[in-house]
Amino acid sequence: MSASRPLPARMRRPRATAGALAAVAAGVIVAAAFAGCGLVGPSPVSTVGKVDFETPLAIPPLAESTVDADGTRVFMLDAQAGTTEFTPGVPSATWGFNGSYLGPTLVATRGERVRVDVANSLDVPTTVHWHGMHLPAEMDGGPHQMVDPDATWSPEWRIDQPAATLWYHPHPHGETESHVQRGLAGMFLLKDDAEAALPLPREYGVDDIPVIVQDTGFSAEGVREGSQRGFAGGLGDELLVNGTRGPYLEVGDELVRLRLLNASTARTYAFTWSDGRPVELIATDGGLLEASVELDRIILSPGERAEVLVRVTPGERLVLRSEMTADAAGMIDSIAAMNGGTDSFDVLEMRAADRLDPSPAVPDRLAEVPPVEESQVVTSRTFHLDGFNINGHQMKMGRIDETVTVDTTERWTVTNTTQMPHSFHVHDVQFRIASIDGAPPPPELAGWKDTIFAAPETEFELILRFEDYADPDTPYMYHCHLLWHEDQGMMGQFAVVEPGQSATMTEGSTDHEH
Repeated sequence: MSASRPLPARMRRPRATAGALAAVAAGVIVAAAFAGCGLVGPSPVSTVGKVDFETPLAIPPLAESTVDADGTRVFMLDAQAGTTEFTPGVPSATWGFNGSYLGPTLVATRGERVRVDVANSLDVPTTVHWHGMHLPAEMDGGPHQMVDPDATWSPEWRIDQPAATLWYHPHPHGETESHVQRGLAGMFLLKDDAEAALPLPREYGVDDIPVIVQDTGFSAEGVREGSQRGFAGGLGDELLVNGTRGPYLEVGDELVRLRLLNASTARTYAFTWSDGRPVELIATDGGLLEASVELDRIILSPGERAEVLVRVTPGERLVLRSEMTADAAGMIDSIAAMNGGTDSFDVLEMRAADRLDPSPAVPDRLAEVPPVEESQVVTSRTFHLDGFNINGHQMKMGRIDETVTVDTTERWTVTNTTQMPHSFHVHDVQFRIASIDGAPPPPELAGWKDTIFAAPETEFELILRFEDYADPDTPYMYHCHLLWHEDQGMMGQFAVVEPGQSATMTEGSTDHEH
């Protein structure tokens, strides 16, 4: 995630004067390659000023739970097929958890032990991955934890991380894009005492609003249909928010908290306000920032989350938009245009009541975010993103690519070596960004992250600490979170082991230190 401020020169190598002709030539070559593969790419899209906000925003229900005798909080999710009327009277085939589309919002508190009984009522195997969660590898819900039709999987773990907006979605190897696109996704909110003590909006569905954004396509009759495909993946020409087409939100409080989740499979958004007011960011993937940050726009690639605050006045109407530009995406114009990098959308209209309940001022300090501990690094690794490969390899279920020692800190240098869009997500941990092309990260990227938008020809230095859980038999994943890329094999596996231990699966031959 990043703001719309111009990138420093070192982060804009594709646009450097010396390389301008090469960049243009590269764009022509890429376009020709797309055409040869049938991937011409969608035309630029703008829905600004064209959306009839006629439907109240659906709010995913809070998931019901029970508490066992031993204190474990138990949730139930059932993956199922159904139909959803995105257009009244016009059904579309969809998948959902505990319903026809999307899933309920799970809420748990730090220190609680939770179990989720995941039933699969689909005709095909699937999984549920807890994106952003710190938990044992065998509970992670990656491609090694498949749930067969008519089977139930019951992962159990203790919540031990700060308050944050996390989410859950399938992770079957080679089929993740399809399962998420059909509707299998939902939020998982974490609470803790420190966040609860702050005067922030927190009444779910009233002044604390989940905003799950997905792009899609519709036929002239209103039936949901497939999207055109660019290099990034499937890119729709309309948006759904919480499964709602053309949504509006009635607001009765001066201050509203929006929990933004990019649950699209390929599209990156640049969220901003229609009247040009700053976007006030208070939290990223892994929790609260040290202090709020005002930005022109917030860029979220697939899988990233952001919590923002907006203060409204009585009777006003305000539209949340996404206005992506090639410069914000760090792409040359031709590549950006074929991958959603020049598209604009009206996302959600907020309608303030004539009388609003007053809200307190936002605290100057939100959380204690410790400094990045580079002095604790014991191992460094490099990851090059190129095409659908990471370090020249594609995913193999039986190969461990990296072996990490538990309770150690590592430096992972992740570089998008191409002029094409990518991202990078690491399971189990929340990491910190130490530098971007050698420079400190901007304030909006200085907090806890589990997913980054890997801008073209840019190097990210990440500091990760692997705590608590070691399992030589079961790996975690790292991968590009553009889900078509992931499905094409742009993913690797790492095992966390005790000192001196080896992973039991085959360890791949790498040049990295273990």
